[in-house]
Amino acid sequence: MSGFEPRDPDWRARVKASFARQAFMATLGASIDRLEPGAVDLAAGFADGLTQQHGYFHAGVTTTLADTAAGYAALSLYPKGFGVLTTEFKMNLLNPGRGARLVARGRVIKPGRTLTVTAADVYGLTPGKADIHIATGLFTMIALEGLDD
Repeated sequence: MSGFEPRDPDWRARVKASFARQAFMATLGASIDRLEPGAVDLAAGFADGLTQQHGYFHAGVTTTLADTAAGYAALSLYPKGFGVLTTEFKMNLLNPGRGARLVARGRVIKPGRTLTVTAADVYGLTPGKADIHIATGLFTMIALEGLDD
C-alpha cells in the first residue's frame, strides 16, 4: 500500500479509462500491472518494432513507459475533473533496455494541489534471470482542471 489517499472515490476507473484511450500505449503493447493510490506499474513485452539498431528496447519506449507510469501515479490522487500532464522530467538510462519485458514502476514522491513530484524506475524482466535496472527518472506533473482524463 502506498499510504496516499485518493481525492476521487472513482480514481481506479478513471485511471483505467484514461489508459485505455492512449493509442500509443496500445502501439507499445503496454498494460497496467499494478494500480494503487500513488503507485502505478506499466509493462510492455519485447517486440522487434520496439527496438533500436542494436536490438535493445529503444530509449523512447523506456522513457515513455516511465513517464506514463509516473503520470498515472499522480492522476490516481487527483480530484475528479482534473487531468494530468508532465511539465518536466529527467531520465537516467542505467543499462541497455533488455529483457523479455519492461516494467515501469511509477510512484508519487510528494503530492500537491497543482504540482506533484513523482519518480519511476524501469526494469528489464526475463523469467529465470535477475532483474535489470534499466532507467530511473524524476518527474513533475501538473493537475489541470477540465482535462478529460
